[in-house]
Amino acid sequence: FTRPTGPTDRGVGPDKGAREEGSLPRGKWANNKEFLLSMTGVIVGFGSLCHFPFLCFKNGGAVFLIPYFVILMFFGLPLFFLETALGQYTSEGGVTAWRKICPMFEGLGIATQMIVFYLNTYHVVWLAYAIFYLVNCFKSPLPWTSCDNWWNTDSCHSHVSAFANPHMFRPDFNWSFLNNVTSSEFFENDSFLNRVLRMSGDMSLGTVHWDLALCLLLAWLICYFCVWKGIRSSGKVVYFTATFPYLLLLLLFFRGVTLPGAATGLGYYLTPDFSRLADPFMWLDAMTNVIYSYALSHGVLTALGSYNRYNNDCYRDCLVLCGLNSATCIFSGVVVYSVLGFLAEQQGMECVNIDVLPPGSSLAFIAFPVVLSLLPAPSFWAVVFFLMFFFLGLDSQFLCVEGLATAITDMFPRHLRRPGAREILVLVMVVVFFLLGLPLVTEGGIVIFYLVDNYGASPIGLLFIACLECVIIAWVYGADRFYDNIEDMIGYPPFPVLKYCWLFITPLLCGVSPRTRRLTSLHLLCASFLSRWLSASNVCAHFFNAQNMTTPSSDLRQARPHKPLLTLCKYVIVKSQGPPARTVDDSNEKMRMEEPSGV
Repeated sequence: FTRPTGPTDRGVGPDKGAREEGSLPRGKWANNKEFLLSMTGVIVGFGSLCHFPFLCFKNGGAVFLIPYFVILMFFGLPLFFLETALGQYTSEGGVTAWRKICPMFEGLGIATQMIVFYLNTYHVVWLAYAIFYLVNCFKSPLPWTSCDNWWNTDSCHSHVSAFANPHMFRPDFNWSFLNNVTSSEFFENDSFLNRVLRMSGDMSLGTVHWDLALCLLLAWLICYFCVWKGIRSSGKVVYFTATFPYLLLLLLFFRGVTLPGAATGLGYYLTPDFSRLADPFMWLDAMTNVIYSYALSHGVLTALGSYNRYNNDCYRDCLVLCGLNSATCIFSGVVVYSVLGFLAEQQGMECVNIDVLPPGSSLAFIAFPVVLSLLPAPSFWAVVFFLMFFFLGLDSQFLCVEGLATAITDMFPRHLRRPGAREILVLVMVVVFFLLGLPLVTEGGIVIFYLVDNYGASPIGLLFIACLECVIIAWVYGADRFYDNIEDMIGYPPFPVLKYCWLFITPLLCGVSPRTRRLTSLHLLCASFLSRWLSASNVCAHFFNAQNMTTPSSDLRQARPHKPLLTLCKYVIVKSQGPPARTVDDSNEKMRMEEPSGV
């Protein structure tokens, strides 16, 4: 192999954006730290803090780590590396990267952007809720600690603690009012249901909650100014947004492990229940968690990887990022379980009942406000928690916008790489997503929220995309050829098991997962593939000349163009397609051939 040298350090030719007069170059990360922090911002989000600990709680504590790491090694890591390396190799976003690799499956890239479109529509509502709670944290007392508010119902009960209310634990204090309080009522949080959501009785949309709409607008304004200049702005913002949550999480860790009852919660976390390993839904939970927490099948990893320099060691980066994300999930579990242990002690229980614990991100808006109100200086800890929650979601949100903007820009570079076009594109996107998000902050908005969450970006659609990505790279483009491309970029071959994961293991895991979710995203995938065929100028010509639809772009750098695309056990499965127009060392040869005679 001859590794790329020279000032451009690319491998796919000059930036096509720079070929058009007046167009701006596509750009690269200023340094590897910006890439690592951006990827950290995408993968470390709400799921790390809320969803992973909840799944551990649901599936028998530490035993959940067994299916989690098995799925991560044979499903998450191979896909994570595939999507990142694909972006770095092609220097293209989530749609045009697949156009260059295999034009027939450009629709797969469109399907990933549809998923991101759904996520950008409803995911930001969590940020609006976080802003709403953050504003209320500066009120004294905290609104959710009292039953004297206009939104409280007869089922409201003030939650007390010896820490926050020492006067109530004198020997002569009357505790008879607790006789009618059950464990389930502990999480009947009037603040979230009747103050934040304010749901209508018939679950109709009703009117827009304008205080939440203003929070939604503020969230989108912050996102806009994080990405309006592309990686020139987002690459600098992530220095703060990706690291500051770790500082806040560390504060909550030291507070949590020093609380009474923390050892009880951590004991439940670290004590495995091996009988749960036979439950197939536990493995499905692990796969769902991995595919969401690692932003797989979204096209965002491909977009962020496309801004790397050609010889960046993306394999090492992916290993580091996967280790960091898993460590963050486990560390967040320590924080959550220490707090739940404290909560159990306040209730006089061995452990909090899983049946009354709110699932997923709702844990942040129902359980944690109640628990934090039991601590001394509850306003301070509430501010710390909701700031951390906001920043965890912020970089995931604006980097999803960045991924979609990158995909659109790469599809229409002649028009969108002009000066000022990027800012206008992102502004239009933000306005559209804000307007689409308004129905989600109405009286019945939470119903639409869960409909989009379950039917729009469903796990089965993401698994289907993941399976196709592996099949296309391994069997159509050629696993051996992609391995050679990666070795050409990073200078050494990655672990050989990855090839067999792409060929067999990862698609098999996608295919055998329990079909508990509805096939709600398949119509998007079918529409995407159909749109690719219908957009061709001559459908019949492409049908009878399928090789042109599977031949990668001649702009792509090929290190070994004559080598078979795929071999198994020394048998050639897919032969070479012949040398493309551009290979590793053909540039100088082409220049020599084009020189006039006598020179």
